[in-house]
Amino acid sequence: MRQEYDFSKLKKAEPKYLKYLKEPVTIRLDPQVISYFKKLARQSGVPYQSLINFILKDYINLGLSPKAGWNQR
Repeated sequence: MRQEYDFSKLKKAEPKYLKYLKEPVTIRLDPQVISYFKKLARQSGVPYQSLINFILKDYINLGLSPKAGWNQR
């Protein structure tokens, strides 16, 4: 082991994968929504939070947007 190390030539580490990390958020959803996605998640073998994320990304990719006054069943 060296007595001294020269750290002046070190470059800042910037892992390439950091831009792909997901951002944790807190969101309030109806219990029926959570139950629905948990059921879908069990059927598909995908974690329910990943499933919700996938569906929201699909919504974005399709260019969909909610309408005021949309019909609730």
